Amino acid sequence: MEKKLSKSLLETMLKIRMFEENIIELFKAGELPGWLHIYIGEEAVATGVCLNLTRKDYITSTHRGHGHCIAKGAKLKNMMAELYGKKTGCCKGRGGSMHISDASVGILGANGIVGGGIPIATGAALGCLYLKKGRIVVSFFGDGASDEGSFHESLNLASVWKLPVIYVCENNLYAETNPCCKHSNIKDIADRAKAYNIPGIIVDGMDVLDVYKKINKVASDIRNGGGPVLVEAKTYRYRGHYEGDPEVYRDKEEIKEWKKKDPILKLEAKIIKDKILTLSEIETIKKAVQNEIEEAIEFGIKSPEPLKEEAMDNVYYGS
Repeated sequence: MEKKLSKSLLETMLKIRMFEENIIELFKAGELPGWLHIYIGEEAVATGVCLNLTRKDYITSTHRGHGHCIAKGAKLKNMMAELYGKKTGCCKGRGGSMHISDASVGILGANGIVGGGIPIATGAALGCLYLKKGRIVVSFFGDGASDEGSFHESLNLASVWKLPVIYVCENNLYAETNPCCKHSNIKDIADRAKAYNIPGIIVDGMDVLDVYKKINKVASDIRNGGGPVLVEAKTYRYRGHYEGDPEVYRDKEEIKEWKKKDPILKLEAKIIKDKILTLSEIETIKKAVQNEIEEAIEFGIKSPEPLKEEAMDNVYYGS
């Protein structure tokens, strides 16, 4: 494994993990408005997928979208300002945690509607096919969204039109509080690809190298006209569905077992074992990431509030 790739994978996962850990504390202190849906545990998916994308490729995200946005290249300062509801935020403070977007790096938006990003990604993929610039689209969504009509309609059209899109289902075993085994009567969501005559593959969502390598091939095939692919990432969220979730629907032992598969610890162990980076170098990366996050927090705090006079700016409303 190349040192540059190893460092990028680790740094991105650490950035996601530490960003989330910091905003949890800010939320508990009452500094952040709204709700938070934390991505801790699933970092390998966003990282392994997005490091195969270019700045000009596109993604659509979910209500749990911080990790996707960070991995795709959104600036931490603007993300933090958005969480604070400030004018300098990605969406000028109007979207908050669940609606972060940044078209400059191909982020077509996190989305509070379950499955809402899937048809958006499909439409973007149609545009990419039409423009013929070699761009591809990734749609991230959860296991619950794979039951939505938007999922099935989108995969059907993408298959018919052979669109350049990767549908990434992050199966963290729970659709909010509902176990996957109770809302879906199949073992592997990837099998749903058969209904639309497209490839369906499974990746280990707790192993960033497995995700990266398999998506690398998928992305290459799609850029060469291979058409859509459904990817199921078997992963797990360590936190509740939202911050403050009592989590009465799952066993603490289950959480403990999944934490033994932690994607960051797994990569760190391999990097040290293979003598790619030293423990000291890893600690240096962690300190640099924490400093960047602290700068982002300060930026968010000091950023100006949106003006009341601008409330209707950038908003479409009919007469």
